[in-house]
Amino acid sequence: MNMKQQQQIQYDHDLKNHFDILSLSRIDRLKHYGLHFSKYAGRFARGDAEIKSRQETLTDAFLVCLSAANALNQALPERNYHENFATPLSDLEFTDYAGRFADACEKIDHLEEFRKIALEANIGLSDWILKASAANSIDLYFLVDERRKKLAHRLVYAPEP
Repeated sequence: MNMKQQQQIQYDHDLKNHFDILSLSRIDRLKHYGLHFSKYAGRFARGDAEIKSRQETLTDAFLVCLSAANALNQALPERNYHENFATPLSDLEFTDYAGRFADACEKIDHLEEFRKIALEANIGLSDWILKASAANSIDLYFLVDERRKKLAHRLVYAPEP
């Protein structure tokens, strides 16, 4: 499945399961996603002390990258990182991109240029997540699909699985 298809599926998922967020202004959605990225940076910083697994955090962060790309009208680039991707990754790199995304969100309130910063940060986050998944032999697309299924049944009015 390519990235465009992932973004389309995420939009449909958000429309059905996260309408509370999708109904916010685009600006407020970007700020919401910036808070998510900060939350995930905190999870990575806590390491083994974090309750949520690294795999869960990578999955959730990727879903937010897709939603943020949709809010930004951004076509995320196709990347093909293989499971034998061995370049060491630092969680600080994720934190750097999350901080850059937060910087873009903060610039909105000052009427400063923010979109270019947000676009670059979101691509950086997406690339980092894909690389980290490959380096840890994680089937990210499978986990993303499973997470969407789980989230779809979280609402009180959701049909029974």
